[in-house]
Amino acid sequence: MSALAQISKFLDRINTYIGYLCGIFAFSMVIVVFSVVVLRYGFSIGFIWMQEIYVWLHSFIFMMGSGFTYLANEHVRIDVFYRDASAKYKATVDILGNIFLLIPFLYIIWKFSFPFVYRSFLMNEVSREAGGMPALYILKSAILWFCIVLFIQIISNICKSVLSLSGSKT
Repeated sequence: MSALAQISKFLDRINTYIGYLCGIFAFSMVIVVFSVVVLRYGFSIGFIWMQEIYVWLHSFIFMMGSGFTYLANEHVRIDVFYRDASAKYKATVDILGNIFLLIPFLYIIWKFSFPFVYRSFLMNEVSREAGGMPALYILKSAILWFCIVLFIQIISNICKSVLSLSGSKT
């Protein structure tokens, strides 16, 4: 197996595990929402921190799950020309799209969100709600995690596309 194939397999494994973690987050979110509803409407008890937990879980599912979604090829794509194209054409489009569209997009998100998250961390930002979650910077860091997991998958997909163009098996 070539080095590119090994790199791709390793990076895919990382995003697969993160995808499984997001599945656990989704199950946990269902349990938390169910608990909030039962406590609120059954017992007239409400906890702000419980309501914020499912918002946090929802955020992490979408942001951290982006790499797994890209790995599974379940992302939004306009398939007018791509669907019926040859494997070499698809590989070329994938390489160019990743390098010239997706990587600059991630760079812009990282560049503008890093100071936002860093300031939140420095000031130990907490929820604005009384009784809300502490360490709001953890929630804000989901933006950076989005960039990291998607970048990992971009590298893996570029490796696969290069292997496809060279005629190697992945």
